[in-house]
Amino acid sequence: MRDWPQITKELTAQLRNLRGGAPEIMKAFSGIAQAATAAKALDGKTKELIALGIAIAVRCDDCIGFHVKAALEKGASEEEVTEVLGMAIYMGAGPSVMYATHALEAFRQFANATPKM
Repeated sequence: MRDWPQITKELTAQLRNLRGGAPEIMKAFSGIAQAATAAKALDGKTKELIALGIAIAVRCDDCIGFHVKAALEKGASEEEVTEVLGMAIYMGAGPSVMYATHALEAFRQFANATPKM
């Protein structure tokens, strides 16, 4: 079993290193991310759920961790996440089934690590 909170923590440190080595590229990527995730017709939670579905379909474990964490921080429920998993499986077939299990595991780990309000 992966430790998703630890994985994202370690990747965050590596991303800092990448920003130091390629600052212009990472600044541009950050700008794209901010523009894409800004709440407009779709709210931030919905956009994070979409990003999670795409992360599963394109088989990016690291993306799964970050987007599960962000979706949870924006108030996503496990029911919403599992609906996204269903859509990702529908669009990505068998490989998405395997990556959907990663996303569910990550959601549960982050949810258990997050203090309840």
